[in-house]
Amino acid sequence: MDSIDLEVLKTAAAWLAAGHRCELVTVIKTWGSSPRPPGAMLAIREGGEIVGSVSGGCIEDDLIASVARDGISQTIPCLRDYGISADQARRFGLPCGGTIQLAVEPLSAASGIPELLGRLAHGHTVERRIDLKTGAVSLASASADSALHIEGDLLVTVHGPRWRLFIIGAGQLSRFLAQVASAMDYRVTVCDPREEYRSGWDVAGVELVHVMPDDLVIEAHLDARSAVVALTHDPKLDDLALMEALKSEAFYVGAIGSRLNNAKRRERLKLFDLTDEQLARLHGPVGIYIGSKTPAEIAISILAEMTAVKNAVPAGLLVPHAVAAPAGTAGCALP
Repeated sequence: MDSIDLEVLKTAAAWLAAGHRCELVTVIKTWGSSPRPPGAMLAIREGGEIVGSVSGGCIEDDLIASVARDGISQTIPCLRDYGISADQARRFGLPCGGTIQLAVEPLSAASGIPELLGRLAHGHTVERRIDLKTGAVSLASASADSALHIEGDLLVTVHGPRWRLFIIGAGQLSRFLAQVASAMDYRVTVCDPREEYRSGWDVAGVELVHVMPDDLVIEAHLDARSAVVALTHDPKLDDLALMEALKSEAFYVGAIGSRLNNAKRRERLKLFDLTDEQLARLHGPVGIYIGSKTPAEIAISILAEMTAVKNAVPAGLLVPHAVAAPAGTAGCALP
């Protein structure tokens, strides 16, 4: 499952290969309330077909009308602002008088989209540099903390996974978790030394390795953009990996299991050289409480909690699985 931005780039590449004219539209800046963040993209082709999004739909309608009226004739990029006046804010549906700045770039064979897709397919994070005066494009390696910016007449956009997710265990739940996380632009690695679980794995774009999980965690050099989720139910595989992850800078470390099993896990982990502060970082039972029972629902629960932690949502606004479920419910559906 591709992320939205990857789908935009792949569709644009297909349009170009078929001989269609098309434009790439990227959110550059927003002021006030805006439905889409900087870096969000859409592609639009002659005839008005569109993929992706830069707003709640109102600006897309204007872009489609503009292409229908004028076609795609420009040869160099331009910056376009929406929502400057109160009238525009009402017209384009920008809440609270919000303003959005877009880069509208006509694409061609010289735009480097196939090369960019090739680098992304290998898991690279890439800076795409566009000269706003000439339209010339170049690609360069980007670091995880690179961000979209404009330097004079040079627009620099960043593409590729800047967040990593390491899943311990290659079971059915891992499959759903890996698919949705990939669509959220995580670079996902699944680790399982058990051959019987690896043999049926077929999730496109997800790396599968068979080393011991704790070795993977150590070799990965986890940073503040990394998450680890242990899903095997096997202490021999989960515990050492969790110990190493809890000592790292990973922003999220979680483990499947009931409240009772996670209490036993915490007792085992206390036998290692973990501080109380490190042990408190473990999300177990993993995920937020949404009454999840199926693997797909549990995956959504886990990713919801991961997203909340990543976005620094106050813990008081969440109901984690570790909190007792309401009376009369089955509680956490994770055995």
